[in-house]
Amino acid sequence: MDDLFPRVVFHLFGIPIRDTVITTLIVTGLILVTASVYRRWRPMAIEMLLEFLSDQIASALGRKARPYLPLLGTLAIFITVSNLIGEVPFLSAPTRDLNTTVALALVVFFSVHYYGARSHGLRGYLKELASPVFMLPLEILTQLTRTLSLALRLFGNILSTQLIVAVLFSLLPFFVPLPLQVFGIFTGVLQAYIFTVLAAVYIGAALQATGIGDG
Repeated sequence: MDDLFPRVVFHLFGIPIRDTVITTLIVTGLILVTASVYRRWRPMAIEMLLEFLSDQIASALGRKARPYLPLLGTLAIFITVSNLIGEVPFLSAPTRDLNTTVALALVVFFSVHYYGARSHGLRGYLKELASPVFMLPLEILTQLTRTLSLALRLFGNILSTQLIVAVLFSLLPFFVPLPLQVFGIFTGVLQAYIFTVLAAVYIGAALQATGIGDG
């Protein structure tokens, strides 16, 4: 059961390096290599994936997805692979580490305000955030809490899924491995989808500059 939680593998210049950091590097390398291979030998597969992601993101944004596809598409692919790699023996899902999910949520947090300011100008965007001015503290609190919620939702669902799988596998080791793997894959893909859609919704709200704190 202890293997479900991040553990320090070694120290680098006094900084503890967890197993999830190593897995994150593996995930990044795997995505880059796979993308390079498919781009050369199966370009249609890449185009189909990008088209699918573009349609899903555009639906959540309420506008064309192309300007935001590099960010949101990368998040979708990275989180999906990170969630699924936990199904591979001896590898751990990076998203079961709260540090990873907080980092991902912070990327979304800063991206929301970047796109909002770029779309409406910094002054106009800040004016919307503080309109009326007495709502500014509540707006700031809303922005922070939804970022925390985004991180905790992904972390909690991935960790709880792995805990359920570990408990059931320990009770019925010969009967449940395949169904549990299917359950883990389904949960991993679903959580990546939810995270990406929520990120798109938040960016869409910032672009509209109305109802920025909603969601």
